[in-house]
Amino acid sequence: MESSPQRPRIIVVGAGIIGASIAFHLSRRPVRLTVLDRAEPGSGASSHSFAWINASAGKEPASYHDLNRRAVDMWDRFARSLAADVGLRWGGELRWATTPAEAEELRAAVAVLQRRGHHSRLLNEAECQALEPGLRLDRFVLGALSPNDAQVDPARVIRACLGQVRAQGGTVEAHTEVRGFRLAGSPPRVTAVQTDKGELACDLVVLAAGVEATRLAGLLGIHLPQQRSPGVVVRTDPQPPVLKRLAVLNAPAPDSEQPGIHICQRPDGTVIIGEGSQERLASDDSQAHADALLARAVGYLPALAAARARPLPVGYRPMPLDGYPVLGLSKAVPNVYLAVTHSGVTLAPLVGEYGAIEILDGVSVDLLAPYRVERFGQ
Repeated sequence: MESSPQRPRIIVVGAGIIGASIAFHLSRRPVRLTVLDRAEPGSGASSHSFAWINASAGKEPASYHDLNRRAVDMWDRFARSLAADVGLRWGGELRWATTPAEAEELRAAVAVLQRRGHHSRLLNEAECQALEPGLRLDRFVLGALSPNDAQVDPARVIRACLGQVRAQGGTVEAHTEVRGFRLAGSPPRVTAVQTDKGELACDLVVLAAGVEATRLAGLLGIHLPQQRSPGVVVRTDPQPPVLKRLAVLNAPAPDSEQPGIHICQRPDGTVIIGEGSQERLASDDSQAHADALLARAVGYLPALAAARARPLPVGYRPMPLDGYPVLGLSKAVPNVYLAVTHSGVTLAPLVGEYGAIEILDGVSVDLLAPYRVERFGQ
């Protein structure tokens, strides 16, 4: 089938939450769209995500915080546009300090957010307890609430996005491995994607393949370095609601030898438990470690006492070398759009919407200027 300027043939490689969002936003325009994934859509990093939608104080500098905050504000509209229950739950994120030194750090972090106009506030123990009466506040000194934070179920988001792609005439091909690209011209442009099932002609390729994007970019002569970033989360069997109002709970470390834990609950009752920060490297996916994390969670939420822990195999998260997203068309291969980021769940609606603008309208979105792949050199 021949292409036309009005209906370009676009291939999205990778059907995690970033690739699915880009594909969804593209499908709302006149395109001929194919989505490829080497396994099942959403089975990579998205399946291991804690899925906390946030613009926390740790997202520095201010410009990167602003990018995330804008994405948070886009989530409600994004979810409604998918016309499906994607498990989006608002309610905010609560954390607390257990020592005077931690309390000072918490005050400083909240002050940074407030100066940026971000809704965050300090709470005393009674205020925290009123938010979640079933919460056991251990060694409480000072609390903080970020009311605009949320969580979502990435698997539901991906299914909804790809369902909309199909409804608009697009094709989704699972278990299809990309093995190479056919290039022509100077500068070179991709004219076809070579897979284990044959060759697909195209006018533009989106590389949203997570950790695999580095290898695929390398086949095109594009330098996209990433860190090795293993992560582990634990899931329980379905439980009655344990968080009545909050979307996310960040509980403090029990001692200097162990990091804190973060907890949320999916719509099906599954409780998700992670350890340390969202960027913490972790590779212990044993049942013993899962049981230990659940035991710590029970210490804060006694309602989990009857839950059973199920560790997920260690997952490898996309993480560009400097920790910031890689977004935009490549100068080396001008019809290749790169979309690789660690904060995939938070940024998904923004990357999808802005990516579609850059791809189909031929403009560069100013807010994405710091995140081009050329910053790594060639």
